[in-house]
Amino acid sequence: MSKPIVTAIASFGMSGVVFQGPSLKIFPDKFKIHKILERTKSISAQRYPEATIVRSYDEILNDPEVELVLVNTPDHLHFEMAKQALEAGKHVLVEKPFTKTSEEARELISLAHQNGVILSVYQSKRLDNGFLTLKKILEDKLLGRVVEYEAHYDRYRNFIQEGSWKEDGDERTGVLYNLGSHIVDQTLVLFGIPRAVTAHLNVLRTGGRTTDNFDIRLHYDKFNAILRCSYLVREMGPQYIVHGTEGSFVKMGTDPQEELMKLHHLPNEPQWGEDKPADWGTLNTSINGLHFHGKIETIPGNLAAFFSKLYDTIRDGAPLFVKPEEALTTIRILEACLESNRLKKTVDFRAE
Repeated sequence: MSKPIVTAIASFGMSGVVFQGPSLKIFPDKFKIHKILERTKSISAQRYPEATIVRSYDEILNDPEVELVLVNTPDHLHFEMAKQALEAGKHVLVEKPFTKTSEEARELISLAHQNGVILSVYQSKRLDNGFLTLKKILEDKLLGRVVEYEAHYDRYRNFIQEGSWKEDGDERTGVLYNLGSHIVDQTLVLFGIPRAVTAHLNVLRTGGRTTDNFDIRLHYDKFNAILRCSYLVREMGPQYIVHGTEGSFVKMGTDPQEELMKLHHLPNEPQWGEDKPADWGTLNTSINGLHFHGKIETIPGNLAAFFSKLYDTIRDGAPLFVKPEEALTTIRILEACLESNRLKKTVDFRAE
C-alpha cells in the first residue's frame, strides 16, 4: 500500500479552514498534513495537532519531506508561491483562480513539466451537487440539443469589507476572477471552448472599488452560455436554467457543502452533500417519446473527492481531474472578458 502524501498548506484562511483542511483530514491513509503556514496565529493547532505550524514559506520549501504544497493564498500570491514550490520539486495544488495572467499560467505549466511534478488547480465547483446533476442530464441528452444555458453565482453582500484584499486591487480583483473562474470552468467542462466572448463588468455597491457584478456570454456555434454573478441578489433565483430542443432543466438552491464545512462538519458524514427535496431540479422534457415533467433528485456533491482523485494521480498516475491547461483556458477567457468590457464589443476566442 502506498504511503500518505506529505502535504503542506501555505495559508490557513477560509480556503484552508473550510475546504482543503477538512477534505484532507478524512483521508489519513492518503494525506499527511505535515506543515501549515500561519505567520502570526496558531488557529490550526486545535484542529490539526499532528501538523507543525511554521511562520515562513521557506520552512515548507526547504523541507525535503514535503511532497505536495497547497497554494491557497490571496490571488496575487499564487504565481510566485507556486513557482517557488515547483522549483523546489514539490507537487502543487493552486487555489482558483490559477494565476492573474495567462503568461504566468504558461510559465507554471512549463515549470511543472521541466521538474516532473504534478500541477493542478482547485476548481472544486466541478463537484457541487447541482453541477454533477446537470452534467449527467446533458451527458444522457435528456434535453436534446442545448439552445441556451444560463448559470448564476450570486450572493448578497451590500457592504464593503474594509481590509479585505478582495475589495482593492486592479481589474483582476473582484468577482470576475474570484467567482467567475468557477462558472467559466464549469461551462468549459460541459461545452468546451467557445468561439467568442462578450462581457459586461460592473461595480454596483455603494463605495465599491472592484467588480461585483458581471454578465458574460460565451458564444458557441449554435447557442450562447450566459454566466451571471452579482453581490446584490438578496432573493436568489435559479442556479441553472438550461433549454434544449426536447425540454428544459431548472435548478434552484445552492450546494450545502460549504455551509456545512463552515460549521466544522467533515465531508465523510452520513448523507453528505445531499440536497433538500425542495431544491431538487425540475425537468420538463420528452424521453423516448414520453413526456416527463417533474423533480429530479440531485446527485450528492462530493468536494472531498477532489483530493482522492489527486492522490490517485500522484501515487498511481491516474489522469488529473483538473489539468493546468484547462485552468489556463479559464484564465484566457477571463482575460477576454476584460478585453470585451474595455472595448465594449464581442471578442474572438480560439484554442491554443
